[in-house]
Formats: sequence, structure tokens, C-alpha cells
Amino acid sequence: MTTAVSIAVLLTINLGLVWLLMAVPLGRRTITFHRQFPVHPERLWQAIHPGGEEPKWNPAILSETKAAAGESERVEIAYRHQDRHGEPIRRVFAIEERKDSRQRHYEVTCRVVDDSALDVSFWRNFEEYRAVSASSDGATLTFAQTDNYRGFAFYLFRYLMIRRELSALAAWLRGEKPRRGGVLEHPSTQALFALISTLLLWPFFGFNASGLTISITLTLVIVLHELGHMAAYRAFGHERVRMIFVPLLGGIAIGSRPYDSSFEVATCALMGSGMSAFLVPVAISIHEFALGGILPRAMIAPTLVFLLILGAFNILNLLPMSRFDGGQVLRQIFPGRRMLVAGSFAITLLMLWVGYRIGLPAKALIAALAVFTLMSLMGANSVKPRDSLRPIHPGERLMAGLGLYAAVAIHAHGVVYACDRLFA
Repeated sequence: MTTAVSIAVLLTINLGLVWLLMAVPLGRRTITFHRQFPVHPERLWQAIHPGGEEPKWNPAILSETKAAAGESERVEIAYRHQDRHGEPIRRVFAIEERKDSRQRHYEVTCRVVDDSALDVSFWRNFEEYRAVSASSDGATLTFAQTDNYRGFAFYLFRYLMIRRELSALAAWLRGEKPRRGGVLEHPSTQALFALISTLLLWPFFGFNASGLTISITLTLVIVLHELGHMAAYRAFGHERVRMIFVPLLGGIAIGSRPYDSSFEVATCALMGSGMSAFLVPVAISIHEFALGGILPRAMIAPTLVFLLILGAFNILNLLPMSRFDGGQVLRQIFPGRRMLVAGSFAITLLMLWVGYRIGLPAKALIAALAVFTLMSLMGANSVKPRDSLRPIHPGERLMAGLGLYAAVAIHAHGVVYACDRLFA
């Protein structure tokens, strides 16, 4: 398999994975768990019932308060997760409770009617069901969540969060202190995912030492890119940031609260490529020093390969697609549709010129343009905040626009510089 074919296959696989994770319509789905606990049903019921007497088992919850009753009982829950102002997120649930004390069976259905962070429309299809019934060994808990899903990513997230919640409940019932966080976010797990991704990418670049070097370099470039996002989150006051590595697809930097302003959205999206752009002149300088004999000449080829992968990866992330960093930045700079289309068209033309400049065939450029257009048509559920983000000011819009231009120009120069010397 030639390099061009390998890259085309890899891009096709990535496109398919992105569609499965973010866009495939799954419809209304229910995630259900059944667990046995060696405790009295009444104690388990008081623990899992919203507004019950023992809510402290869940490390994600700060407090539960019964609100004014209407057609159904209301319970307000304050979570440790922060809203855009750094305050605990609060959600109000409408609960419908049913009991059969004689059979020792209890059940409750919950729906979200208010949220301090998200628009309530986000929860219109959401429903949670909890039931406790007596069993020969103690009590059986049934825990189910129903929602309308588009893409497997959020479905898997909900599945993992329910498992984590049930694990915390089991630990508390054993007399242990439930821990916050989980195995998925642990640095060792993410290091393992990075290793798996490196090994999965290896065959696409040749099952040899050179292919492994390219695969390792790509993984390193992904990590550096996400570190840029994480640095931006910290600069905007996020108390806790983390990176989730997704084999084959790359990484995702996650902050500790929702965005507060459009400028924060633009900056955090841009800084992945923006921080990496500082490495382009460093890599070029190392190459020049190696050519001049100041550094070992053995560094010439690896430095050019690193520069090419660094520039190409970040240029792709700056494409004006809604799911890419470039699309997020452009949507904040140009709130109007006409200017957004014009800006997206200009960025796309610039990147196509880079492809033409480094000698890519016209057919490959047309195919790439078709792939990017297809990706831009992928829809997904949008997470609408309760209150609109603070608008971006003209000065901030200028800063973000110049930053996007600089990031594209610097990485484009790095790609052209590397290709002119690698394939001369």
C-alpha cells in the first residue's frame, strides 16, 4: 500500500469514526443497570431517592433541597461541577414517586425542569428512572436513563457516568469513602490510550522503523496541540483541566466549567495551534543549525519530518469546519452568515494553495475539498447555554482574527519549508 493510499484510508476511517461518534442518529435510547446490594431496601431507597435522607454518597453532589411542590414534587440538586461564573451547577427535577410498602417496592421518575448552566430545552427528551425492590439477598436497584442521542460519544459518556455513580454507591454502602474522578481521566490511562493510538497508526505509515517514527511523532504533535488548549483554559481561570486521548482520532482538552464569553471560545480553540506555532521557528532553526554543522547532521531529516507533521496536523485543525478549531474561531469572529461564509472560503482557498504549492495532485485536492465539505454537513445536537455568552468586542475580534491568520500562515510556512527540502 502506497503512502498516499494509506493516508486516504486513514482519513476515511477517521471520517467514519467522527460520524459514528458525533452525528449518527441513534434516536431515543435507554441505558439500564440492575444491581444487587446486601442492604435493607429502605436504606437504599433513602440513598438513591432525589431529596432522600442520605445523599452524601454521591461525590458529585453538594446538596439536595426540596423545592415548592406543584403538580409534582420538585427537588433542587447542587453539583460540584461549576457553571460559567464558577458557581455550583443547580438543577431542579420534577419527580413522580410510587411506593408499595407492603411489597417493599419503591420507584421514582425524574425530569429536569430547570438548569443554571444549560437551556432547559437540552433536557426535553431526558428521563431518569430509579427503582428499589426487596430481594432474597437484600435489595435490587434498577437505574435507567432515557434520552434522544445523536452520535455514540454522548451515549458512551452517559453509560460511563452511570457506572461511576453506581460504583460510588457501592463503595459508600461498604463503609468506604467514594472517590471523585475515575480511571478514564487518570494520567496512566491516558498514557495507555496514547500508546494504543501510536500502535494503531503505525501500519498506515509503513510497518517499519520509519513508520513507527512517524506514528510516534504524530502522537507527540497531538499531545502538544492539546496542551495548548489546556494552557488557554487555565489562563481563563479553569481550576481543573484534563486531556482525554481518543485512539486514532486524537485528543480532547476539557475545562472545568462552560465558556463565559465568545472571546474565551475563540481563544481556547485557537491556542491548540497557536501554542504549536511557536515550535515552527524552533524546528527551522534546529534544521539550519544542523545544516551548518552546529548541531549533528543526523537531526536534519527527523526535524523536517516533525515540522511537516506539526504543520499539517495543525492546518487541518484550523479548517473552517464546525467540528474543527478553525470553525469555532471563525464563528466567534464572524457572527453574520455572509461574513462567516466569506471567511471560511478564504481560509479554505489558502489551505488549498498550500496543497498546490507542495505539489499535491489536483485530484487529491478536489477529493480533500469534497471530504471537508461532507464533514461540514454533519449535524449534531448543540448544547445551548442557559444565558447567551458575553459578546466578543471589536478589539477581541481583531485579536482572534489576527491570531487565526498568524497560526495558519506560520504552520503553512512550516509545511512548505519541510516539503521543499524533504521531496526536492
